[in-house]
Amino acid sequence: MSSVPVHAEPAAPIIVRAHTTRVIFILGAVTAFAPLAIDMYLPAFPSIASDLHAGMSSVELTVSLFLAGMGIAQAFYGPLSDRWGRRGPLLAGGALYALAAIGCALSHSIGLLLAGRLLMALGGGAGAVITRAVVRDWFDAKESAHVFSTLMLVMGAAPILAPLIGGQLLLLTGWRGLFVIFALFGVVCTAAVAAWLPESLSVEHRVRHGLGEVLQGYGRLFGDRRFRAFTLAAGFASGLIFAYITGASEVLMGVYGVSPQRFGLFFGSNALGLIAGSQVNRRLLKTWTSAEIVGGVYHVTAGASLLLLVHGLTGWGGLPVLAVLLFILLSTMGLVFPNVSALAMAPFTRQAGSASALLGTMQYLIGCAAGGLVSVFQDGTARPMTVLMAASGVIGWVLVRRALRRA
Repeated sequence: MSSVPVHAEPAAPIIVRAHTTRVIFILGAVTAFAPLAIDMYLPAFPSIASDLHAGMSSVELTVSLFLAGMGIAQAFYGPLSDRWGRRGPLLAGGALYALAAIGCALSHSIGLLLAGRLLMALGGGAGAVITRAVVRDWFDAKESAHVFSTLMLVMGAAPILAPLIGGQLLLLTGWRGLFVIFALFGVVCTAAVAAWLPESLSVEHRVRHGLGEVLQGYGRLFGDRRFRAFTLAAGFASGLIFAYITGASEVLMGVYGVSPQRFGLFFGSNALGLIAGSQVNRRLLKTWTSAEIVGGVYHVTAGASLLLLVHGLTGWGGLPVLAVLLFILLSTMGLVFPNVSALAMAPFTRQAGSASALLGTMQYLIGCAAGGLVSVFQDGTARPMTVLMAASGVIGWVLVRRALRRA
């Protein structure tokens, strides 16, 4: 195994221990930059296309560009936060997110909107990567898994609540008003960070590296076989979810004839499964370690993935079997993500920002690739979605087993 610095477990300062709920609430709000920016404006696509005289494919590109920007941004924020501390880059990212949202609201062409969305992603990426680093700075591996489980509430609730809220707000404000709300949310979160979130990385633990050393640091991190396995496992967990998100509407409404109203119930119930899984994980952590939990739950994920593959290739069981398997897989992801993230980052203190950046970047890259492949191979059947979800689940299971043996 490559030589990567390992340090003593962190200890949160007294002020953080005394206000843990408030700190976690702020971290959760900052983590919501990305999911809200992706999901809340989805109901506005037709009005955006009409107002800007653009095709729906161009409007849909604003989502893909945002995801790509999030992946790129995290690779930069990690080393920046390792060098300059967590607060500065987080404040800068929040400010950029808010300003870019205002730019989107004022856009009068699809090109300007695309540029604004990319800048929003470059700002929002700070929230995704630095929150994980802050958690690693202050909490040990088991406590980190608890906190990550809480943050999963944000990630799971967004697909349920954001489109519903966005649809209602459209009646009051129009699509430009949604971006004003994004800007206000960014301002409030940035102000909360400035007022109540202490710096978590002490000066003596900061890393003074140039670009070449940063790239070498990424190489050393990815060269650590344990870190690489857990990080890739998190990436393929994202691949499973992105494949589902990309293909669900075509499979459920196109193949099985589910109405738009029932589709919302399907989508919402699976998101609730994700939330429930993350909260079950918090209870399990009182008795078992993250390694024991993820090792056990991935057997369920792998088994459900193989059954989903059989369903996709043969149509066995129809819609009821598909619905059950999707719910099981999405629910297990609520246990997989917190524990895999905690296990991947557990050995790193001085490189927590870079480790978090690499973890997040791999999740977005593999997730976007899986979703893209579902779109490319879409053939009017359930096969593309089910094959990609099954492959992601089985590959993740193999990677976790290897990582646990090395741990």
